[in-house]
Amino acid sequence: MKLSISKHELNEAIQQVAKAASSRPTIPILGGIKIEVTHQGVTLTASDTDISIQSFIPVERDNLVIAHVDKPGNVVLPAKFFVEIVKKLPSDNVEIEVGAHFQTLIRSGSTDIQMVGLDPEEFPVLPSIEQNELFQMPGDLLKAMIRQTVLAASVNEQTPILTGVLWSLQDKQLKFVATDRHRLASRVAQAETAMEYRFNNVVIAAKTLVELSKLVPDQHGLVDIVVADNQVLFKIGNVLFYTRILDGTYPDTSKIIPSMFKTELVLDTKNLTDAIDRAYLMSREEKTNIVRLTTLDNGVIEISSSSTEVGRVTEQLDAKQFDGEPLRIAFNSKYMLDVLKVIDSEQIFIGFTGAMSPIVIRPTDHSYNTYVILPYRTTN
Repeated sequence: MKLSISKHELNEAIQQVAKAASSRPTIPILGGIKIEVTHQGVTLTASDTDISIQSFIPVERDNLVIAHVDKPGNVVLPAKFFVEIVKKLPSDNVEIEVGAHFQTLIRSGSTDIQMVGLDPEEFPVLPSIEQNELFQMPGDLLKAMIRQTVLAASVNEQTPILTGVLWSLQDKQLKFVATDRHRLASRVAQAETAMEYRFNNVVIAAKTLVELSKLVPDQHGLVDIVVADNQVLFKIGNVLFYTRILDGTYPDTSKIIPSMFKTELVLDTKNLTDAIDRAYLMSREEKTNIVRLTTLDNGVIEISSSSTEVGRVTEQLDAKQFDGEPLRIAFNSKYMLDVLKVIDSEQIFIGFTGAMSPIVIRPTDHSYNTYVILPYRTTN
């Protein structure tokens, strides 16, 4: 195998696929990046078996020559070193030549690097996915849906299914749900697909979705999504992102969200965020994160927290709207801040059905997002 290639194009593709290379591989090949060279272009692949990412660099794009292939071939190079070295090469052009026993020479400017390559035949085969049925969604919308739901996924590996985000598609409506049993996040959106195309109980690990989100451009370009038996494929331009669907059945969360409330508040999102942020500083010192919300007269609410060692924070806010019974409730301020920071609305609705019932939070200007936080029982 022998080729010369644009350093910029090679570096960009390596950065994309390296996210899937295992940092602590059980076998050395999983810590590598596979390079496949043909006269059509260069394909880079990395996989830790849970996720696999593949990026294709054509030899020519928009009449601009990106790579010149002298001899096709394959090799696997250690990702950790390969990523760092390509980034630091001195010249805009990189030559890669693979000799006997996969010994690899990388040359750029006056720099020569010898690397020990691995046999590409040992590299895991990518999942075979039928691409007959797929749906599309704008990249910026996909990123927003991920950002607004992963916050509620569990980080406890003892219940693996809850470390993921549940996807379901029905009647062209795509829905994401995540919960760790203490809070819940839900987001819906319209999807570009045939009316009869549907699925449910597709659960993708939250940390995988965070990595996917980094690969999706901020622009409005469409991402193709293919759901198979145990894999989901995302096509983002020249990048293919495969992920395993988590095993198990996601719990039914439909009955968790109350629809009738005893107390309803509409508040300015930024003012509430800032007030809880200040109260969080004190509650964090107590290592409880507990903040209290109390309704006062004339539509005023009080946010407070205390620490036995540091002191107390009390702050009053005017509600934009206040209906129903007086209320005093305690909740995890970190959970509330996580929600407030991802809501894209100037005002929020908060519904309460009692001091020990779920707290429901929604934007006021649309109904795409719903959040639920369980309150705390406190002694005072």
